[in-house]
Amino acid sequence: MPRNAACTTPLFAVLIAAFAPVSATAANLNFCWIGAGGYTMTGRMQLPDDQMHAPIVTQDDVTRFKISGYYEGKFLGAWDMSQAAAGTTWHMRFDPQQMAFLTGGSFQGPHSQGWNANGDVIDCGSPGFGFNSGNYAQDICVNGTYIQASSIDPATPLMATFSPVTPDCSTAILTSKSPIRESGD
Repeated sequence: MPRNAACTTPLFAVLIAAFAPVSATAANLNFCWIGAGGYTMTGRMQLPDDQMHAPIVTQDDVTRFKISGYYEGKFLGAWDMSQAAAGTTWHMRFDPQQMAFLTGGSFQGPHSQGWNANGDVIDCGSPGFGFNSGNYAQDICVNGTYIQASSIDPATPLMATFSPVTPDCSTAILTSKSPIRESGD
């Protein structure tokens, strides 16, 4: 072996390892919320696979998060965590073992959600869309306005699934206590 070959071979192996692609896997979860008065919301979030074993996942742990709101199937607006800026309400608590968002608690506590909508549900921007779950209700904000007609019980479970969801939530795990819709309704 040439004299320099022994020195360069380990260095070459280290360089190859350093620049080799890292295969990081991520869990892609979907969710669908059925509010009152014909309002629904779909969402998608991505988090590193290792976070699926964490006791609680927060907004700091997810790598992608997007929600879209609908009224009687008509698109109202969307929000993506990449749009968050200073002052944006972005508070998310998720239990990956139960596949459930924590709901029913006081806003910005461990059992609340604020996705571009604070406890008053009025800071989603215009145009804008946001969702809030606190101790008063779960509801949405559209174009800076609280949509009271969307409000449901704050303790209503909000579940995630690996399955796709539709704006009417007909192909998702039921996430509210609204009556089951029959086909043709």
